[in-house]
Amino acid sequence: MLCKLALGNVRRAGRDYLVYLLTLTLAVTVFYAFNTISIQVDLADISSEGLATSLGGIISGLTVFLAIVMGFLMVYANNFIMKRRKKEFGLYQILGMSRGQVARVMALETFIVSVAALVLGIVLGLALSWLMTFFTASLFKTQIADFHFFFSISALFITVVCLLAIFAVTLVFNLRVVARARVIDLMSAGRQNEAIRTRNPWVAAAVFLVGLAAIVVAYVRLLNDGLPYDGSPEGMQKFLITTVIVVIGTILFFFGLSGFLLKALQAARGLYWRGLNMVTMRQLAAKVNTVSFSMAMIAMLLFLAITSVTAGMSLADVMNTSVERGTPVDYTTVVVYYSGSTVDELNADPTVTGGEGGVVFAEAEEPVDVMEMSRRQTVNAGTDDAKPFDLASIAGGTIQVDLYESTPRGADMPVVNLLDLCEEVDEELPQGIDETGVSGLGLTVMRESNYNEYLRFRGMDPIVLGEDGYTILSDMGESVNRIYDKVLGEGVELTIGGRVLYPVQDRVNEDASTFVNAMFGMNSGTIVLPDSLVDQLDLPPYQSYLMLNYADGVNPDDADAYIGEYREYGDITDTAGNLVGAWGVEATRTSTYESVDSMNGLISYLAIYIGFVLVVACAAILTIQQLSGVSDASKNYRILAELGTSDREISHSVLVQQTIFFVFPVVVGVAHSIVALSIIIDLVEVFGGLTIGGTVGFTTLIFLIAYGGYFCVTYLMSKGIVRDAIRTRHAQ
Repeated sequence: MLCKLALGNVRRAGRDYLVYLLTLTLAVTVFYAFNTISIQVDLADISSEGLATSLGGIISGLTVFLAIVMGFLMVYANNFIMKRRKKEFGLYQILGMSRGQVARVMALETFIVSVAALVLGIVLGLALSWLMTFFTASLFKTQIADFHFFFSISALFITVVCLLAIFAVTLVFNLRVVARARVIDLMSAGRQNEAIRTRNPWVAAAVFLVGLAAIVVAYVRLLNDGLPYDGSPEGMQKFLITTVIVVIGTILFFFGLSGFLLKALQAARGLYWRGLNMVTMRQLAAKVNTVSFSMAMIAMLLFLAITSVTAGMSLADVMNTSVERGTPVDYTTVVVYYSGSTVDELNADPTVTGGEGGVVFAEAEEPVDVMEMSRRQTVNAGTDDAKPFDLASIAGGTIQVDLYESTPRGADMPVVNLLDLCEEVDEELPQGIDETGVSGLGLTVMRESNYNEYLRFRGMDPIVLGEDGYTILSDMGESVNRIYDKVLGEGVELTIGGRVLYPVQDRVNEDASTFVNAMFGMNSGTIVLPDSLVDQLDLPPYQSYLMLNYADGVNPDDADAYIGEYREYGDITDTAGNLVGAWGVEATRTSTYESVDSMNGLISYLAIYIGFVLVVACAAILTIQQLSGVSDASKNYRILAELGTSDREISHSVLVQQTIFFVFPVVVGVAHSIVALSIIIDLVEVFGGLTIGGTVGFTTLIFLIAYGGYFCVTYLMSKGIVRDAIRTRHAQ
């Protein structure tokens, strides 16, 4: 009997359950589809080792977090249903049903809707997961040789567990309402209105202006300070203060907006008294007590959604573009030399040196032979098969690039640094980078002869500096390279070691500036000087890069496997046996591409996943608020109808209100995002060119589907509520 009653209630109150069902169905759809990512990776024949497992684990953990968020959202959605049906539940008790029976009816209704959402969501999730397989293949630049439809038991299990958790949270809330509410409260729920406190419009206007001023201050601070690029305490503190200011400003902005607009429109009498504008504005002003804080939070969440999707997808695009230029050879490794100050610190620490007669650290006089250092490593050490690690056995061509510090031995300042170059050409670095101290560091120095060896190795024409020439190398993005291009293009004279030098190129050759395999640019600035000048300056070695191409006939997979299996890091020593450096990062072309694929997949999927769920959450909250408001104001619309107002005018008033409540948070969120993205773009351009044109279109598509869809549902349901209220009056 109770099951039959619950099923009938769901059918009869289907419109009330629509928002709940829609939101839960979308949650199930994305939960299932994104948790099939490991199958999609395998089906797309992506060879990155451990990628499917790592992506699947991260997505699963994120799903649990998002399920908690959706659980609270479902409670919020259920509040609208309970508010609409309190009188009905009170009537059940008057007719003789116990609270326990009413609770079971509610539990059955929630269960029926949850099962319906699960079935619909899994069906849609299956279709979405199949479509996402092609997106995954496109993202990782692979072809699907054998596509087949699939069903993931593990994804279904995770989805069902999350749905059960959401169901449990909602059920507890429902039972709590029934257990605490008295019959008289349930029966009179429809006549209980929120207490509206009228605020002085001038006070509201002042609050609005204070909020607007706080937002402007936050924008100025962010544009001036930038993002905390280096994670320094000072930078993080500034960023935290800016965040607090913009959050408070957004809350005050929405809190005072209603009263401010009401006062402004009252002054425009021709507009205020036209049609139902007066009623519309009064309805908007009356909701300020309950929606100002939530609209501010929605604006901030939309800001996070827009920024995460746009910046995340754009960053993935940067890596895809940069990795092609950033992998010039099959294998690279680097030796990093100890500076004088580092040597002193290490030698003064007995735990590092081993005490008297132990290890001795020294500053390198000249760069070491990296190939020779690699031969000192032993393959199968401690066995009868022990032998030197031999890179030469797989090498077809090699080049060693030696870079020197630009601060001569015994000197305190570099001979040339980025900050000085910025001042020469009147350019500024991206905000946040100047806080890291990078701009004050000297450019690394390279010999002309070594650079020409590198150019010949790369199949490029050598350069001629003469005795008074220089050029600058960098494989970074536009933010840094525009400075170097301007220095070279304007013919800036540099005085180094008593010589006046002139540029021999008019712009940076980015393709001829990469010394190590990496997904981003790693050469932040190197100046090439004549050999005689480098000898004269007495510069200590900074880094040595070994660049190696595999020999003809050597299988790249076998060569990568040889390096991965037998590579062991030995000591970097000078002729006297002193430790002068340490091994840095090594990378093969294959491993670099695999890293880019992994990062692209992770960033793209997390951005889309988080962005979509946040947009759905914001839209659902707004939908529930508006439906609840229309339900509360249904008596007012009924009175307007009795006074002769047409249904079209009433519907237009409802549409205007809901448009304002849906659009204003988006406008504020977009404004926040534009400012934040301007800083992010400038910062990411340090590593590679960043364009957001394509991702803006993708973000817009997400909004049209999710946010716009909820807006349409809200308006259609609101029209139904108003229509029912008017019909009820006519029937009476």
